[in-house]
Amino acid sequence: MVSSPPPPSSGDLDPNPTRRILGLGFWIQGLRCLPWMAINFFLKDGLHVDPSTLQLLQNSANLPMVGKPLYGVVSDAVYISGQHRIPYIAIGAFLQAVSWLAIAILSPSGISIVTLSLCLLLSNLGASIAEVANDAIVAEIGKQPTSPPKKSQSYSSGELQSFVWIASSAGGVLGNLLGGIAINIYGPQAMFLFFSLAVAVQLFIIVTVRESSLNLPKSSSRVGIRKQLSELSVALQKPEIAYSITWLAASNAIIPSLTGTMFFYQTQYLNINSSVLGISKVFGQAAMLLWSVIYNRFLKSVPSKKLIAAIQGVMAAFMLSDVLFVKGVYRSMVVPDLLYVIVFSGLLEVLFFIKILPFNILIAQLCPSGCEGSLMALVASATALSFIVSGYLGVALSSCVGVTGSDFSGFPCALLIQAVCTLLPIYWSSCIPDDKKPESRSKNE
Repeated sequence: MVSSPPPPSSGDLDPNPTRRILGLGFWIQGLRCLPWMAINFFLKDGLHVDPSTLQLLQNSANLPMVGKPLYGVVSDAVYISGQHRIPYIAIGAFLQAVSWLAIAILSPSGISIVTLSLCLLLSNLGASIAEVANDAIVAEIGKQPTSPPKKSQSYSSGELQSFVWIASSAGGVLGNLLGGIAINIYGPQAMFLFFSLAVAVQLFIIVTVRESSLNLPKSSSRVGIRKQLSELSVALQKPEIAYSITWLAASNAIIPSLTGTMFFYQTQYLNINSSVLGISKVFGQAAMLLWSVIYNRFLKSVPSKKLIAAIQGVMAAFMLSDVLFVKGVYRSMVVPDLLYVIVFSGLLEVLFFIKILPFNILIAQLCPSGCEGSLMALVASATALSFIVSGYLGVALSSCVGVTGSDFSGFPCALLIQAVCTLLPIYWSSCIPDDKKPESRSKNE
């Protein structure tokens, strides 16, 4: 669309706000850790829930994420004022701003579990709609061939994926750092208000952008929802796509999540305050940011199958390390609990998401044209559902070994079972197909 491209030495898009829109969208996506960290303390200290209830609420609030395929189909097929990405980002931002503002302004003594749950569900509904639209933009641009005349305005799939991951990680670093320091000073509800205002700013910026300025690939014709579902069904009939998504979902769902129990163990038993947890999460986000850069520069040539399986093995090793941590082995070796929580707990938390980067790039390469939003949304939905199942399994496991808010004697056994379950998906990693290199890459190289 642009007659004269910008200087090739710069990767910026002057007339094209793609990087600005995606950068802001994924930055907000990363910043969501701020109100969610505050929710953990609000539930524990304000509503005095036990670890199992905390984890049940956390995972149940993620149920709107499972509907991402539906949002993707609607985004692909239903145009609003001639646009089918930007309006959905705006709708998602609006729902998030309203829900977090409601939690922030309601009286703490008047907030019930039901009201809080409804607001969290609304917030995640908005977040999932916005994420679907953002992911679809990344998939659409990543599939465009990088022809020499428009090389400065085109991106490889890996380059754009790494860029948005960096933006998300940067938002996560700020959110966790701000939350860890400010929760004790200003209280959780101030964090809810701050995030609501940040999303409102995103909304005002989004509504000023026309989708035509993003230079997204033009569809030959608009297809209806039924046609879109048919195309998604055809895509899922490809074994390489179906097996990959199944492996990703199973590799997460089979692991019983013990995040709620670990949160109580660290804050209730070890008396670690929010600032340390915030620094731990910042360390993890910084590691994910560094991973995005390292992957983009050095690891793109490594087969995704080997890389994902290796990350799965590292996750299991970290979980075995947690067993030693809870048993006090590191403490007897004069390793402070604070140091372990900051470094190892922070890294383990983001390892679940680190393996998604090469997987998303692989799926974007395999994705047929025309259903990018639907397929990427299905991947996100399968991931969300797997984490929900993982959370429910974790609640059941904690109950079986007798872990409560004051009794953690069975916690090492639960962590050991978790580590063993993490190793199992490696044995069927052959379900992950080999990478497919874009045709344009060979020309440029």
